[in-house]
Amino acid sequence: MPDGDPEWHERANSVRLNKLIDLKSLNLGGNKFGLSIASAVDVDALLTAAASGLRSRLESLDMLSNNMANSGTAGFKADRGAYATYFAPEALAGPEGSLATVSPVVERRWTDHSQGTLIDTGSPLDLALSGNGYFVVQRGQGRVYTRNGSFALATNGEITTKTGDRLLDTQGRPIKIDPEKPFSIEKDGTVRQGEQVVAKLATVDVPDANALGKRGNTYFSYSSDGVVQNSQARIYQGKLEASNFSPVESAIGVVQVMRQFEMLQRAITLGSELNRRAIEEVGKV
Repeated sequence: MPDGDPEWHERANSVRLNKLIDLKSLNLGGNKFGLSIASAVDVDALLTAAASGLRSRLESLDMLSNNMANSGTAGFKADRGAYATYFAPEALAGPEGSLATVSPVVERRWTDHSQGTLIDTGSPLDLALSGNGYFVVQRGQGRVYTRNGSFALATNGEITTKTGDRLLDTQGRPIKIDPEKPFSIEKDGTVRQGEQVVAKLATVDVPDANALGKRGNTYFSYSSDGVVQNSQARIYQGKLEASNFSPVESAIGVVQVMRQFEMLQRAITLGSELNRRAIEEVGKV
């Protein structure tokens, strides 16, 4: 910081008077960040908290980038972050009157399972779910669940995902139709060719959505001991469920993260300068 910068001197004087540096009142470039992170007697707490904040912002940027890349993927469910502050046990045992070092962290990631907008496609192999539920897909020897209803027809007549995994019916069997004949899928999942009922699509729900883990290709696996149950979701043929994360939301999120990142970088610069000045002044005594 230039020595002639009155704003910098005001902040430095606040430290010399042993006042709490509170980022609620520390306004860097018009940006505010709501965490009390350091005391004047422990400037390293500022650097530690700011560095931890930078790391959590990078994690947020990774989540936003993945959400943005999949904003056009049917049935994609966005990842979100839950934030918290971490107090190191050794920091809590510091000298009386000192402020423990606070580290902002991404406490956990969670998946937003809210429904996306249903979009008309006109393709008979495009299916969308309205309500809570998932399609059941055979992947290898196991089953996975998905909201992505963009299906294809294999040469043997089986309805599959775009990656070749088979869509299952309520009996746990692959759904097979005559490729030469038109077919329809009703809202309850009944598959018909002419007057004949071919199968009924399985749609299931889970008691605890937080126990669903992402497995790529918009697939989820259910890790809880609880059992899946039949879903009351309605099926719409000729529609797809869009991602529940919009490009506009992602753009706003990236701007916010970059502004916070810039603010934390400035906080580190300020803390380093305060340390330098403290060392210089001690040397003069």
